[in-house]
Amino acid sequence: MQLTDFDYTLPESLIANVPSQPRDAARLLVWPFDSTERTFADLPECLNAGDLIVFNDTRVIPARIFGARPKADEPGEVKVELLLHKPVDLEESIWQAFARPAKRLKEGNEILFADGVTAKVLSRQEDQATLHFNVTPDEFEEFLNTHGQMPLPPYIQRPEGATVEDIDDYQTVYAKDAGSVAAPTAGLHFTEALMMALKQKGVETAFVTLHVGAGTFMPVRVDNILEHKMHAEWGTVSPQVAAAVNAAHARGNKVIAVGTTSLRLLESAAAADGQLKPYAGETDIFIYPGYSFKVVDRLVTNFHLPKSTLLMLVAAFIGMDDMQALYTQAVNAKYKFYSYGDGCLLSCKR
Repeated sequence: MQLTDFDYTLPESLIANVPSQPRDAARLLVWPFDSTERTFADLPECLNAGDLIVFNDTRVIPARIFGARPKADEPGEVKVELLLHKPVDLEESIWQAFARPAKRLKEGNEILFADGVTAKVLSRQEDQATLHFNVTPDEFEEFLNTHGQMPLPPYIQRPEGATVEDIDDYQTVYAKDAGSVAAPTAGLHFTEALMMALKQKGVETAFVTLHVGAGTFMPVRVDNILEHKMHAEWGTVSPQVAAAVNAAHARGNKVIAVGTTSLRLLESAAAADGQLKPYAGETDIFIYPGYSFKVVDRLVTNFHLPKSTLLMLVAAFIGMDDMQALYTQAVNAKYKFYSYGDGCLLSCKR
């Protein structure tokens, strides 16, 4: 299976740089296609009482920070940009980060930040560094909230960096457990009013946590997709959620995952017989055409980048032909794409 199988042409004008206001005014394309114009506010009409919709309640941290490294042999300093992407030891404030520029960072170097915060370089491999910050976890959280920027994807045009509006816009209304460096973007369409409308319809809700890593931004660099290696991300499914998913299936209802992150975690926690088990740990599950889905019946998701693992997941979920038809329809109907764009509700083709 080749990377070119997952390519498509997208006019730049269809890339969303700001979200819909209100959030649930974003357009919703339902597949299999029925030509009805919908927004996310109409989602309850597409579901049945007793269905279970599963959200990822991870909270995005302002993980892009800026500092400076003193020059070794002369006066002055070199500016350093870091994108934190994985905690190594939260109690000791040790993090892995993508660094720019990275090549001149050496073990033992110190990076200086605002408010007296420093980070010692423990190790570096290619464009990543492991850093030990000189503050407690609470102090580090305060530093990030004061000086960090939301880690927006590169296709969102922000020449001057993330804005004040992005702090709220790039966070779901139900975000709870801090740890992601990218938003579970399908969830950005949900409002408090939409959550209430789902409840009034009799749709049950559940929350899992998958901390989205910077690997979500990384392109696939191999022609044969089977050679691609996914970055591991940490997630948890509680016993209560596992029981709710199994009960929904037992009574003949559908399980709907909001976002590819929720889907990947649910499938990671599934037993071979389709029963969902409690789960806590890392997952690097890679879902591409040929995968047999065990838990998720329907998927709410945004429109994804060409040649991305997320597009491969969609192709696995609805089939290659339907994926291509879906994206052709979305482009022709001028849906907005990517993180701040519109979305779709897909039914699994088993």
